[in-house]
Amino acid sequence: MNATLRSPFLALTLVAALASPVSAQTQPSQLATDLLTDVGQVEKKLVDLARAIPEDKFGWRPSAGVRSVGEVVLHVASDNYLIPAALGYAADPATGIKGDDYNTALTFEKRTMTKAQAIAELEKSFAHFKKSLGDLTTAKLAQPATMFGQRFTMQQAWILGATHLHEHLGQLIAYARSNNVKPPWSQGG
Repeated sequence: MNATLRSPFLALTLVAALASPVSAQTQPSQLATDLLTDVGQVEKKLVDLARAIPEDKFGWRPSAGVRSVGEVVLHVASDNYLIPAALGYAADPATGIKGDDYNTALTFEKRTMTKAQAIAELEKSFAHFKKSLGDLTTAKLAQPATMFGQRFTMQQAWILGATHLHEHLGQLIAYARSNNVKPPWSQGG
């Protein structure tokens, strides 16, 4: 390579090399991007299923001492606020949820709401969860986090948050089917 071409090539190489670490510090990580896609899919299913369950079934529970349909919806909403709050992304003060106090989430779950109010809260909670998750850069993945008295990396904590959503989607599917409600996305029964 001649000297004229080498100098601009060297300069571009240096710029690219220096820009990469800055990008890793400011851009969402690939994990966050993948989790955001997954969480968006779970959100759609949870919201659609909650809408499909009749309001008179929102108080249904499979047995005493187990969350009702409406309580599952509010539990998901509360933890969508609590998990990010525990990781440094404060919940809307109107929720009363504090990241270092699980009892605030339990108090939130016990609020009396109509089906429409519970679904609206679920949607707001997903917006908070996704906004917070979108801030997870590659540089933050390995940072330590404490949640529920346990130590995690930020990566582990956000994966836990996403798997929690799947757990309760499965629960709500079982509740719906027990009440003869077919999940809206389900093909053929």
